[in-house]
Amino acid sequence: MLLIPLIFTSIVVGVANLQAIGRFGRVWKITILCFFTTTTLALGLGLLCAHLFHPGEGLNIALFQDAMSAHQTPDTLSPSAFFTNFIQHTLINPFKAMADGNVLSVVIFALLIGAVIVSGRGKFKVVETCFQQLFEMMMKLVQWVMVLAPLGIFALLSKLLATEDFTVLGSLAKFAVVVTGTTIFHGLIVLPFLLWVVTRITPLRFFKVARPALITAFATSSSSATMPLSMQCAQNLGVRPLFVGFVVVLGAQLNMDGTALYEAAAALFIANLMGLELSFTQQLIVCLTAMLASLGAPGIPSAGMVTMIMVL
Repeated sequence: MLLIPLIFTSIVVGVANLQAIGRFGRVWKITILCFFTTTTLALGLGLLCAHLFHPGEGLNIALFQDAMSAHQTPDTLSPSAFFTNFIQHTLINPFKAMADGNVLSVVIFALLIGAVIVSGRGKFKVVETCFQQLFEMMMKLVQWVMVLAPLGIFALLSKLLATEDFTVLGSLAKFAVVVTGTTIFHGLIVLPFLLWVVTRITPLRFFKVARPALITAFATSSSSATMPLSMQCAQNLGVRPLFVGFVVVLGAQLNMDGTALYEAAAALFIANLMGLELSFTQQLIVCLTAMLASLGAPGIPSAGMVTMIMVL
């Protein structure tokens, strides 16, 4: 209920305000550079660990024969078909996108609205003020909802522990351990180190302040559901609301390192399972496709499973 209006208003206000103070170009470039850097590192880690531990080798392929025989392989998308399909599902009616929860389309539409407001050079000041007030209203609603967040997190964790079938891992345990361990290393070592190098914020302080967002992310497995808390935690770390409303919202949709890491490692896992050996060029294509797939992944639980077909 709150997610789409919050994303839309925060992006519009963020673009308008950043351009108004002459910082949009610099912030945009730094944001994209950070997203690209962290995602590239995640992809590299995923491939490295997959090569080191060789998950998928030695598994009994008979375990998957029934599922494979019942599965109808979709037609392979060429690069042009992939981008055509991507555009058709992104540049759509904005109201339909909002109703369907198509976050990426909402983000693009909000960026365009923000750019139009900026191009008006004060002509659309009333509209800008309206969006600013709507954004403040949405943040107020989020604060009210966050009062009940501890109860909701407890319920989600209880359900997770009660329903998770750990025997599902079975022969896939090695792959699960490799991906989980690599993701933890990326999240606890690589990203905090980059944060310390760039901002001198210690990992201890960061994890202490970001704890509510991290717990919610673990419980919901959704970057979108965690986004309001992420925005609040970023402000508690001293980031100006002006930048929070722009960078955090984009990051929740476009900077999915875990999804990219998982999809790259999963591609090698499946190749090992089938007895295939991917060349360097093929692995590079896997990385680039995983990066593109992570950009279009919705911020919902198991979104990587949906976009994995693009990589395969």
